[in-house]
Amino acid sequence: MRKPLWIPSKERKEQANITKFIDFVNKKYSLGIVSYDQLYSWSIENVPDFWAALWTFGEVIASREYEMIVDDLSKFPGAKWFIGARLNFAENLLRYKDPHKAFIFKGEAQKSANISYAKLYNTVACLVKPLRDMGIGVGDRVAAYMPNLMETAIAMLATSSIGATWSSCGTELGPRAVLDRFSQIEPKVLFTVDGYFYKGKTFDVLSKAAEVAKGIPLLKKTIIIPYVEEKPIIHSIPNSTLYSDFISQEHQTIQFEQLPFDHPVYIMFSSGTTGRPKCIVQGSGGVLINHLKELLLHTDLKREDRILYITSPSWMMWNWLLSSLAAGATIMLYDGNPSYPDWRTIWRFIQDERTTIFGCSASYINYLKGLDVKPGETFDLSSLREISQTGSPLSAEGFEYIYQRIKRDLHFNSISGGTDINGCFACGTPLQPVYAGELQGPALGMAVKAYDELGNPVLDQQAELVCEAPTPSMPLYFWSDPDGKKYRDSYFNDYPNAWRHGDWIIIHSDTGGITFLGRSDFTLKPSGVRIGPSEIYNVVENLEEINDTVAVGQEWKKDQRIILFVKLAPGFKLNDNLRMKIRRRLRQEASPRHVPALIIQAPDIPYTFSMKKVESAVMNIVNGKRVSNRDALINPESLDFYENIAPKLRKEPPTE
Repeated sequence: MRKPLWIPSKERKEQANITKFIDFVNKKYSLGIVSYDQLYSWSIENVPDFWAALWTFGEVIASREYEMIVDDLSKFPGAKWFIGARLNFAENLLRYKDPHKAFIFKGEAQKSANISYAKLYNTVACLVKPLRDMGIGVGDRVAAYMPNLMETAIAMLATSSIGATWSSCGTELGPRAVLDRFSQIEPKVLFTVDGYFYKGKTFDVLSKAAEVAKGIPLLKKTIIIPYVEEKPIIHSIPNSTLYSDFISQEHQTIQFEQLPFDHPVYIMFSSGTTGRPKCIVQGSGGVLINHLKELLLHTDLKREDRILYITSPSWMMWNWLLSSLAAGATIMLYDGNPSYPDWRTIWRFIQDERTTIFGCSASYINYLKGLDVKPGETFDLSSLREISQTGSPLSAEGFEYIYQRIKRDLHFNSISGGTDINGCFACGTPLQPVYAGELQGPALGMAVKAYDELGNPVLDQQAELVCEAPTPSMPLYFWSDPDGKKYRDSYFNDYPNAWRHGDWIIIHSDTGGITFLGRSDFTLKPSGVRIGPSEIYNVVENLEEINDTVAVGQEWKKDQRIILFVKLAPGFKLNDNLRMKIRRRLRQEASPRHVPALIIQAPDIPYTFSMKKVESAVMNIVNGKRVSNRDALINPESLDFYENIAPKLRKEPPTE
């Protein structure tokens, strides 16, 4: 067995929330569970008991208790959860009303603020009143085109307090991408800002928000939060008002609307890189109880914690982060580029505010690794006990970088799931060791397997991630999909009675860990041999000369050839020697089939807003196909290079 990078101490295990949960279920059900593996097995073999235990342990606030945990687990999709329960999502997040800090905000432009739990409750109450007064209520949609501000969170909490359904996009999205999303769900209220800051520049939002507002016929009101200017001119947006003029100035209390467990709380969106985004409707109870599981048990979040995630309201990790309020923790919000003016910015914030849990993407870790910086030597990270990472797979070398350059004694909790379930299929706990390149295991209650092409569960080989049983946070339905066809086609067409998520994974028999290899709906097939792009990335991106890569297949002479685009680290050039080095490494560490036909330098690699590489866009371009939605990318200008070079790549002889 491989040597672990980290083994939790006895004290760490004893103090963990999940240890208390094990004690709880042992007493409640007369069990003898002593390990995570045993707890996991019990959670998927005794599904109703597990979720009932979590309901009690997580102290879910409900005005009416449930009559039944789940009606029929064979309904997949379609199982109904916690039947008869009445609750409110926001009430569970606003359970604390004391001086403890709820939010600490820092913006790139040196703006900062904080708010206590008591003040947060009062502010949400003051926003609830005018929303109710204008007739917004159960089932109405409220949307936000906002940066990562405290006001964005306050608007979400006010929306869910009254039973309306929330949806949000970050201001980094262009107006076309926002309209592709919001025009489908027709919100009645839109929250936005006058502008935002990024990489030292100020960006106007009012003109974009005006375009969005005019494209939503049923929109009643646009509420504008000043962020760049104290008193922005807003007359360009119809039916608009400033936040300060809209929110009530009198003390209020909140009458939380009591709703069924499956009442829609969020509408999330697919990335939209291959067409109009799918609108994924998620239930309040399902999101709540799943987030309680992941935050309390897997993240080990406690009241005294300060949790920071690099995210935006475009990404499900923003929704996930806000559920930390249910644990009474302090949420740290950062808005702007975390690496402006240099990499030290976010680490100074972590040091100064005594952050305990820090979350980021694989691309951010690779960025630090490429610079070979040492945050652990530069800053006092004594408060930091956990780093969470998601977005895309991280190589084994990325795991090792965390322990070598940041901190040796911390829980590196790599997690993976999706917007679809607003949560994780795989993650970790402070009970288990961490191995390089492996998520610690499947999440509790998630019946995760790896299926081969015949639908057989396999270990120790690349296969499809599936989930063999329903869980509460799976989508209620897709918007404008009355017969459920789009929903079923998205997840259930490949394997009977199993959710196919679209990720290649390896479940390791020796450690129980899971290695993620990238999207299974994007596969290279030179000479018919199936190759996951991450198999190439894990080798090439470990070279000091390489900052980032994207590998795609181009149809060529009745076959497919691999083209590898490389973004170089500062100070390096792509020449014949480096090409030879890349090919030699791939041949030795992967196979001759992994060696690309062409290696081409690119100025940038396209990413979605959730920091996933967009191989499909580059592949479409090199094969002469149109990219339908550039606005779905965080850096759409990156595609210009590929569009310019594509005609040359389709001619003979091929050139590098």
